[in-house]
Parts: sequence; structure tokens; C-alpha cells
Amino acid sequence: MIWNEEYETMPREALEAIQLKRLQNVVERVYATVEPYRKKMDDAGVKPSDIKSLDDLRRLPFTTKEDLRDNYPFGMFAVPLERIVRVHASSGTTGKPTVVGYTKRDIDTWAELMARTLTCAGVHRGDIVHNAYGYGLFTGGLGFHYGAERLGATVIPISGGNTKRQIMIMRDFGSTVLTCTPSYALNIAEVIKDSGIDPSELKLRVGIFGAEPWSDKMRGEIEKKLGIDAIDIYGLSEIIGPGVSVECVEKKEGLHIFEDHFIPEIIDPETGEVLPHGESGELVFTTLTKEAFPVIRYRTRDITRLITEPCICGRTLCRMEKVTGRTDDMLIIRGVNVFPSQIEHVLMSIEGVEPHYQIIVDREGALDVMEVLVEVSEQLFSDEIKTLEGFAKRIEQELKEALAVSCKVRLVEPRTIQRSEGKAKRVIDKRKI
Repeated sequence: MIWNEEYETMPREALEAIQLKRLQNVVERVYATVEPYRKKMDDAGVKPSDIKSLDDLRRLPFTTKEDLRDNYPFGMFAVPLERIVRVHASSGTTGKPTVVGYTKRDIDTWAELMARTLTCAGVHRGDIVHNAYGYGLFTGGLGFHYGAERLGATVIPISGGNTKRQIMIMRDFGSTVLTCTPSYALNIAEVIKDSGIDPSELKLRVGIFGAEPWSDKMRGEIEKKLGIDAIDIYGLSEIIGPGVSVECVEKKEGLHIFEDHFIPEIIDPETGEVLPHGESGELVFTTLTKEAFPVIRYRTRDITRLITEPCICGRTLCRMEKVTGRTDDMLIIRGVNVFPSQIEHVLMSIEGVEPHYQIIVDREGALDVMEVLVEVSEQLFSDEIKTLEGFAKRIEQELKEALAVSCKVRLVEPRTIQRSEGKAKRVIDKRKI
């Protein structure tokens, strides 16, 4: 086990003293070495010497994904390139990729954080970790890999794809831990069932799933179909990769944030004002220990809230609620804000609905229309058309009550919606906005 009791159970006053010292150091460093930060701070009329308390953090300007793209590829690095030992990047599907760099010390810090993450999720030396996160520029695969090795577990670096082969290796190698996206975990469960394999033949005990929002209802589906504990993990490349926060196996209610390395804030996404603990809003992070690529008040676009009540596991770190959606995932349908996670929550509560769906948004004339494709069980799909029509109407009514906007539901056969080996594509927006 990697259990840093000193930091993970530290009294709040002592932790905040460490945070302030590290914050002051990182602000001084980025002001001296990163020209875009220096310009932003000068424009905001704030100097490093103005940061005298943690409350002064809110005086600093935000950092956004656009700042990273505007300074592509290495303009936000705080050290010379000869000190960079690794580079990762986002996919860049909506523009240039966001590029992040690591010094040797950053890699060591990341491995330590991921080892702490895995320990929090109940993983230990002797476990066999089946790592089906993607390797390459995406941070998931190598983040889990280095953390599991630091922990002393055995790593199977299988990455994504070829699901039948994945299952064969899981069974033959005796994998006890599965790491991948939640949507791919459901894909694996489906192929296991289709192959006539009893999940109890596998030695899987726990799964650590992230990289996309997923509901507690989906957690229940994964746990039932694979017979494991399903643990939520949170991270993003711009902050460090996976290893920013994770649920503990003792209480799956909120993800412990490693606050000795990251300061979280919740802001109103419209005004940028900091909200009190307990209120829901956009999550913002400041890194405290990164050398190559420190970030100040990075707007994640993820919607959550912070939980400060003590946890039964003994960690005093604050927790963040499971991410309920993203401000850039939010759909505006006829003036109503709709998150895909809200639709998933409704669907997963209805008996006979499979955990696979897709949302199609289009515009007919001046009117936005939303259609939800819903897979149903084979038994239900074989029912009479009249029965299916009634079932679709029931789903439409439940969605309307939850969302305050009407949509059309189209029931489709099992295995109709394309399966994902990484992040699931839940929304197809055909509007010309």
C-alpha cells in the first residue's frame, strides 16, 4: 500500500499552511518564467507578493483551454525543453491539441499520486492490474501504469481494443483489477455474456473507471454485470492526468482530492465568482507541485460540488461529488439546459433499458428537437409493437418530467448503438449553431 498518512490525514490548519507556502512559490515561479501568466497577472493588477493568504487565490486570473491552445505547443512550460522528459497532449478534436510536459520529478510525483489513488480504491501489492486505458498521448494508460508499478502491483499494459482477447487475458492471467472507461467496462461485460463466460470465472475484484462522466445507476449496472466494486477516478491532462481525485473503497460518496498537490475551487460558470463549499458549480484547479507545466486557476468545465464532512476512511482531504456534466457538454434545447448525465440517470432507473443510449439533436425550422435512441433488452424488444410504443411513451414522459423539455424516444434493438473502446460518444448535434 502507498498510504501517505502524514498528508492524507493532516489537520486542515496544517494542510492549509502547506498549501499557502506552495501556492506562493508556484505563483512567483510562473510570473518569472511563463510570459502568458506574467501578462495576465499584470493585466489583472496582481503581483506574486499580493498572495498573502489562500483567500488571495481568487485575485489571480483564470487559465482556460484557449490559453493553452493560443500558446501551442510549449509556450506555457515553466522550464526549458531540455528538462522535459515526457510530453502528453489531448486529442485536439476541436482545434489544436493542448500540450502538457513533465520533468523527471513531475513523473515521480505523478507515479506517487497514482499509487495513492490505487491504494484509496483498495488496490495493493500482489494485485494484477488489467490496464485497458489508452496508451500514447492520452495520459490515462501511462498514468495508471506508473502508479501500479510504484505500488508494487503487476501491470498488464493491454490498452484498448480487441475485447475478446482482453477477456481471454483477464481470465488466463488472473486479473484482479480492471482500469478503463466506464462505457468500455460495459462493453467488456456484454462480450463476456455473449461469449457464455460466467463473470465468476474471472478473478476481478475492483474496477477503477474515469475519463467520462457516469452515473451511480451505471455504476450499479457495471457492478452487477462484472461482480466487482466500481470506483470513480477523476483527472485531466492539464492538471496532471489521472490521480487528481478518487473515491475510497470504504465509502463511494465523493472523490478525495489530493489537496497537498491541488487546490480546488467551485465557481459560478457565468460570473466566475467563487461559491461556498457545498454549492454546485464549475470546478477550478491550481497545481502546487508541478515543475514543467504548473497551472493557475484552470477552468475544467466540469460541474460538481465540494464535500468537507469527514470520511470514515480517515482521510481529511475534501471530496468532490461525482461530476454531473460539463458546461461544454450542456445542451440548450428550446431555452432549457440539458446535461446528458440527466438523461442517463432517468434511463438507468427504468427496468428493461440497456445501459447504451445516444442523443441526437437537430433543428426543424426554428425549433430544436431532441431524439434519444434507447437500447432495450432482447426480451422486451420481442414484445408486440403496441407494447413497445407504450414503453417509449413512458420513457418520453419520465424524461419530460426530469428535464422540463419534451423529446422523442426511439427504441432500438440490443447491440444497435456503436460500442466504445474509449470515451463513449453520447451526443450527435446536427444543428448549425
